[in-house]
Amino acid sequence: MRQVTAILIGAGQRGADVYAGYALNFPNEFKIVGVAEPREERLQEFQVLHHIPEEHCFHDYREILSQPKMADCAMICTQDNMHFLPVKMAAEKGYHILCEKPMSSDPEELRAMGEIARAHDRVLSICHVLRYSPFFMEIKKLLESGRIGDLVSIQHIESVGYWHMAHSFVRGNWNSKERSSAIILQKCCHDMDILSWLVGSDCRRVSSFGNLSHFNKEHAPEGAPKRCLDGCDFRDACPFYAPRFYLEHPKAMTDGFARVVSADTSREALLAELETGPYGRCVYHCDNDVVDHQVVNLEYNNGVTVNFTMSAFTKNCERVIDLMGSKGQIRGNMEENIIEVLDFVSGNKEVIHLHVPDSGHSGSDVTMMREFVKLIALDGKGDNRNDANQAIASHLIALAAEESRVNKGKVVEL
Repeated sequence: MRQVTAILIGAGQRGADVYAGYALNFPNEFKIVGVAEPREERLQEFQVLHHIPEEHCFHDYREILSQPKMADCAMICTQDNMHFLPVKMAAEKGYHILCEKPMSSDPEELRAMGEIARAHDRVLSICHVLRYSPFFMEIKKLLESGRIGDLVSIQHIESVGYWHMAHSFVRGNWNSKERSSAIILQKCCHDMDILSWLVGSDCRRVSSFGNLSHFNKEHAPEGAPKRCLDGCDFRDACPFYAPRFYLEHPKAMTDGFARVVSADTSREALLAELETGPYGRCVYHCDNDVVDHQVVNLEYNNGVTVNFTMSAFTKNCERVIDLMGSKGQIRGNMEENIIEVLDFVSGNKEVIHLHVPDSGHSGSDVTMMREFVKLIALDGKGDNRNDANQAIASHLIALAAEESRVNKGKVVEL
């Protein structure tokens, strides 16, 4: 397989550390030759890491996409509501495209992006990494083999994790519907996509309930300061106290959250950022408005029903699923990589322990990048499991769920 070249637009945590990281681990397959990133510190760090010449480093995506085409593909990893224009410009320039999810929160932009890619005969692949998860691929195989008969209903839970919620959706970049998107779209379009893939049908109707119940000023202890380092008397009783959160929590380093706070993750640098930056704010005194828990009910054209729950109030960040069929049941935990198959006829229970790489989304991130690079090496002539036209359906389900929630659970017909 020939080496595939790429440009990166948006050198944040997912773009720089995850997707572009594939080039560092597999340099014979993938090479980053250009980057656009508005933050100077991140731009310089990425330039050095990938040995990118100065003339291929830019602060604005419009600058890099106005240059002559310099690579096979473009990875669009900007914020949620900033994908449409760079996708359009990249397709028109002749790049194949990998776009971070969600594509957009605007239904018209969603449809237009798919049409633009088709018009220019370009790959537009969306980072719905769960389709590459060994966990969900095994469940799909079990369903298709008839192990539990006809699928009747699914219960699926996304446990966001109290620490992930506080970092990303209270203090962080995705805490505002206006600046980003509704959490049911931003965080859970993964799940809407994988549920529809497992059901194997189009969604017919959606209803949803949920709200922002905890992370607001009403729950701030009396006298709590606006920032954790401003002498908070409640630090020992608060699970979100920023210095402990970013300097001691085991996930802060392993999941890259500390690097989001500061590219320099020394104790001194992190504390300096927490004194003035957004990640040092009290979680009860932030400008967040996305919900912290939500339930979604889905009815599909083939009669299968789904109940989906997203909640911030969990210790672990994990996905747990229960699939109920006419002849059996499948239960599983993605983070533990354990699947149970219960047979109603024999009474037997089979426990499947999956061995997966110790990397993002239980190995899904690496597998998705490997398949994307192979696809681009063939100039897009192959199967694209994450084609934008498939991803659009999941986005529209999530948008319908938010419409229902805002309208007090009104059933939305798709």
